Amino acid sequence: MATPPASSRTAASPGRPRLVKPKRRGETARDEILDAAAELFTRHGYTGTSTRMIADAVGVRQASLYHYFKTKDDILAALLATTVDPSLEQARELLTSEGEPLQRLLDLARYDVTQLAAARWNLGALYLLPELADVRFGEFRAARQELSAAYEALATAALADVSDTRGLLPFRLVESVIMMRSDETRGELGAHTVTGLVDTIVGAIEMLMEHKPTQSADE
Repeated sequence: MATPPASSRTAASPGRPRLVKPKRRGETARDEILDAAAELFTRHGYTGTSTRMIADAVGVRQASLYHYFKTKDDILAALLATTVDPSLEQARELLTSEGEPLQRLLDLARYDVTQLAAARWNLGALYLLPELADVRFGEFRAARQELSAAYEALATAALADVSDTRGLLPFRLVESVIMMRSDETRGELGAHTVTGLVDTIVGAIEMLMEHKPTQSADE
């Protein structure tokens, strides 16, 4: 029988009570596991991190970890959901709200880029994992695709031209913060910080939407 896909939205069992002082950030043991896994995945890679390493980082037995997540894939799915679900909820609201499309697009971009820039760990860097092509992570891919489509819908409405390819760019400009966070971690962003560039990224999207590209002579 096929194993059901990992889902971050499945309620976890309460698990066993903690007998030691927490070693990680988080209001619950589940949150502490996610915090530890996020650090280890972003520092050592997904394949380079074992569930034993995660359990050790939290200060629990490996068996206790399985009370909250059945597999390492389940942990990854839960972490990926934190990068897209809040922004997707915001996008759904903005798609149906009143106001100019451009302003709603900028509101979404500011919300999204802020949460990607300010998150404790740069989880967006996990988007490049080859494992994400697996059916187990289909729910995440579908959510991210829906978010991308919301950006494009708002941008297209702002441009008033479905053929204008600028509508494809706001979502990609927002996700550029993921690479910039990696640059900052390596000290390759100079004196800048990613959180300090939020206004710059949102402003770039606004200029992109308002600037009409010059047509070439053969068009």
